[in-house]
Amino acid sequence: MNRRGLDQDGAIAREGSLERVSAVFVPVVDAARARIAGVFGRTRLHSAYVYGSIPRGTAVPGVSDLDLLLALHDEPADGDRADAAAIEAALDQDFPEIDGAGILLAGTRTLLSELERHDLGFFVACLCTPLLGTDLAGQLPRYRPTSLLARETNGDLALMLPRWRTRAAEADTDGELRALSRGVARRLVRTGFTLVMPGWGGWTSDLAESAEIFGRSYPERAEQMRHAAIAGRSPSADPEVLGMLIDDLGPWLAATYTAVHGEKAPRP
Repeated sequence: MNRRGLDQDGAIAREGSLERVSAVFVPVVDAARARIAGVFGRTRLHSAYVYGSIPRGTAVPGVSDLDLLLALHDEPADGDRADAAAIEAALDQDFPEIDGAGILLAGTRTLLSELERHDLGFFVACLCTPLLGTDLAGQLPRYRPTSLLARETNGDLALMLPRWRTRAAEADTDGELRALSRGVARRLVRTGFTLVMPGWGGWTSDLAESAEIFGRSYPERAEQMRHAAIAGRSPSADPEVLGMLIDDLGPWLAATYTAVHGEKAPRP
């Protein structure tokens, strides 16, 4: 992988590996693997993946969360979601090294579909590290930092803004506000990065680097994006921070993104 996250042929390299997991997080990852295998088994589970800062080797003990994707043979059902939630809660309770655990569920047919080729397919092939089962990346193409990839990964930001405003209005605790702030900030930074990704010609998931790269092209919004990167790592319950993200930076970014890359293909 070169400095811009590309392999020797110019395709986006897979960014994480189990070898990069720091020693403090190895027991957490091992426990996740064992619990997923024990609960889902081969009848339901095709493969499992870990993604985020832990397989990138940048996780901070007590601050970073554990992110997992389970690819199921069939589309997720209520029972699958309940089992995943139980695993999340158990891992969060048993391991103070992580600040929460999150499990995404998806059917293999969806992950390999043409509609998701440049969104969930890219996610699996480049941002997820195999943990269990047969890696689906072997059935997916190699990806490059194109406008198509930008559109299909983050071209739906406008749809998220009303949902975030509703969640902010309904939040009752500082914990809920911090969780929302963290998710919103991360999404905005990643969208800001993919806005300029084709011109920059590479890939990164690092929030600070993403904000810096974005700021070179849009200096008038650079300070807001730097604040978003900070909130993505250290979320705040301050309503002013969330308001800046949802009501100022977010709408501007959604409109600019649509003008540059177009809208993401509609999902059912």
